[in-house]
Amino acid sequence: MIRVLVADDEALMRTGIRLILENAEDIEVVAEAADGGEAAAACRSQEVDVALLDLRMPGRDGIAAAQDITRLSPRTHVVMLTAFGEEASVTRALRAGAAGYILKDTGPNDLIHAVRLAAKGEPVLAPRVTRQLLERHVQYGRDTENALRRIEELTPAERDVLRLLGRGLSNPEIADELYISTGTVKAHISRILTRTGSANRVQAAVLAHDAGLLRDR
Repeated sequence: MIRVLVADDEALMRTGIRLILENAEDIEVVAEAADGGEAAAACRSQEVDVALLDLRMPGRDGIAAAQDITRLSPRTHVVMLTAFGEEASVTRALRAGAAGYILKDTGPNDLIHAVRLAAKGEPVLAPRVTRQLLERHVQYGRDTENALRRIEELTPAERDVLRLLGRGLSNPEIADELYISTGTVKAHISRILTRTGSANRVQAAVLAHDAGLLRDR
C-alpha cells in the first residue's frame, strides 16, 4: 500500500482528495493536516510514502513543510498542490525538495497516477511538461557558482545523465539517448542524487539548469 498524507487548510479539499485516492486499491490516506507544521509532524511520527502539500497554508506553508519533511523524513516524496500563476512559489518548492507538483483541478485518475509515480521516486509530470516548467521557472534565482561546486565530483557519464534529467527525459528516454540500459540510468541517478545532495530527480534537474549543463550541447 502507498501511504499518503494530505495537507490543506480547507477541510473540504482534504476530504475530496481522500475520497479520490481511496478509490485506488493500492493507496491509503494515513493522515491529514491543516498546515505545514502538522504535516511535518505526521511524517515524522509515522511512515508516509507521499505527502501532498498545499502551497498556501497558514502558519508553516507547503514550502516550509517540504523543507522539514525532506530533512526529517527523507523516505517521504513530497508533491505540491497548486494552481496556475504561482511561478515563484513553484520554483521555491522544487528547490525545497518537492518531487514535483500537480494542479488542484487535476482529474481523479491523473491524481492517482501522480501519487503512484511519486511513490516510486519518479517525477509526477510528463517529461514535456517538466521541461516547460523548468525552463520557465528556473531562469530566476539561478545560483551557478554553487551548482558548479555541487557537480564537481560527477563523472562525465553522470553529467550526461544529469543534463538529460534537466531536459525532463524519463529513464527509458535517457537510456535510448545514451545507448545504455535503464538499470544503468537508475544507478547513475542514484549516485547523482547522493553526490550532489539532491533530494530527488526534479531537484537534480533544477541543478542541471543552474550549472548550465543544458548549454553544453
